[in-house]
Amino acid sequence: MKFGLDLPPQIRIFGAFFIYSFCMGSLYPRIPAIQQAMGVGEGALGLALIGAAFGTLISLTFAGPIIERIGYRRTLLTAIPLLSVFYAISVWAQGPVMFFLLLVPVGITIGAIEIIINLEADRVEHAIGRRIMNRAHAFWSFGFFSAGMVGSFVAQTGLSPQMHLAIMIPVVTLVSFILLGRFEPAEHRSGGSTDDAPRFARPTGAIMVLVGVCLSAMILEGAGIDWSAIYMRDEFGAAPFWAGFAVALGAGAQAVTRFFADSFVDRWSPAVVARGLLAVSGLGAALVFFTPLWWLAYVGFAMIGVGTSALFPLAMSAAAQRTDRPAALNVAALAQISFVAFLLGPPLLGYVAEHFGIRWAFGIGIPLVILGLFLADAVGTHRRARQALAE
Repeated sequence: MKFGLDLPPQIRIFGAFFIYSFCMGSLYPRIPAIQQAMGVGEGALGLALIGAAFGTLISLTFAGPIIERIGYRRTLLTAIPLLSVFYAISVWAQGPVMFFLLLVPVGITIGAIEIIINLEADRVEHAIGRRIMNRAHAFWSFGFFSAGMVGSFVAQTGLSPQMHLAIMIPVVTLVSFILLGRFEPAEHRSGGSTDDAPRFARPTGAIMVLVGVCLSAMILEGAGIDWSAIYMRDEFGAAPFWAGFAVALGAGAQAVTRFFADSFVDRWSPAVVARGLLAVSGLGAALVFFTPLWWLAYVGFAMIGVGTSALFPLAMSAAAQRTDRPAALNVAALAQISFVAFLLGPPLLGYVAEHFGIRWAFGIGIPLVILGLFLADAVGTHRRARQALAE
């Protein structure tokens, strides 16, 4: 029996990105409160947050065949509500070791969702004949922005992270069934490889180049999510709402840029857009690293949000359009490296922040921006992008 709203496939994909990220984003405005409750420094907290990255790596490596057997629809409708349950359980941890262990199932669930929604976005994009990948990721950012704003208000009221995330379980579950109850997987892309995928999503050289393009985005976006609230609290004495607002601001700027990015890509080419975004993110990181003024820090977070907006979606589209092996395998391989860098890098920066200062969590992304500028041609030219959509 099917239930929920009868939506066009692209709108349903947008809804999947939104509710998934809303669920995921509810944790991060509460990181200062979680750190304070545990009584640990940035280094220990950072190591605990690696639990999600560890789980994601496991999932992105092994989940593909399991998802195929279970079915995309059943997996998605189960995984998103289950993610909210795992997050709610994780914040009951009394110390960093238990927090790490409780975040492992969070990461496993994240990896499964990432494979499904990115692959579905590419297939729907191909089916309707126009780009939606960046707009789909815009709704991911809108979801994160919404979660950041809600979390900031809740933090200011003094409600505990445990109660906050427990309330999110019925909210996420209900909205998931309303938006995704009639979800059906799109048809496979034509013209790609149909060989059976191996057990491990081994990245090829071409995929590693795409990783290099979006690595700075993964690190800086993840740093903003993990550490911007603590940055504002420690550097400028921000109240709970304004500390959490830093998380929401970056996601909001990212969302607006992603929403319009597809038209820019069609007009100028993926490589040109990628270089422009890398430059903006580099300037934003420099502002956060150097500024003595609180309002300039917010400007820097907004610029990081803009600059990191479309790099990962562009790389995902380029990976999915490759015909050397199954699209699902290339998507999983890119996600396996990039998304784990997104989760693993910023927590490791906790040690950098603890020993050299919280500003270095952002300054360390600047050389990665330079690397991305050298490799940006890998996301494709204007002609190749149009040909891929026309196939």
